[in-house]
Amino acid sequence: MSIEKGRAYFRALGMEDRVQEFDVSSATVELAAQALGVEGARIAKTLSFKTETGCMLILAAGDARIDNHKFRDTFHFKARMLSAEEVPVLVGHPVGGVCPFGCNEGVPVYLDESLKRFTTVFPAVGSPSSAIELDLDELFRYSKALEWVDVCKLPE
Repeated sequence: MSIEKGRAYFRALGMEDRVQEFDVSSATVELAAQALGVEGARIAKTLSFKTETGCMLILAAGDARIDNHKFRDTFHFKARMLSAEEVPVLVGHPVGGVCPFGCNEGVPVYLDESLKRFTTVFPAVGSPSSAIELDLDELFRYSKALEWVDVCKLPE
């Protein structure tokens, strides 16, 4: 089970007690915000994109949307999301629980600037009913992010 991979990841860091599991789905930004009692923008959604060699992950604020022009300027290819069938195979977690914690080896991770508005955010931990609250330094470190990028736009 993917939640076990996420839990094991944080267990090795001595942080498993911070992983939250819910009796309700947190598979979407809206559902996760409701389960946690926070604004949706603080949900760190993980978006998975096709690359020439497999996939990459970008964590962004719950209210952010990929800006195709910024994405292309940053990564030099068109943004194409993985299909629901490709996600568990290439990332190692199911749709709704995609996260950089305990995912398949070699998947590059980036954090979008849209997250920097918050002190702490809530990414999933491998299942559509889990989350963990992390500050931005923890998110960068534990996600093994390569860098901060600016590839999203916020609602007006």
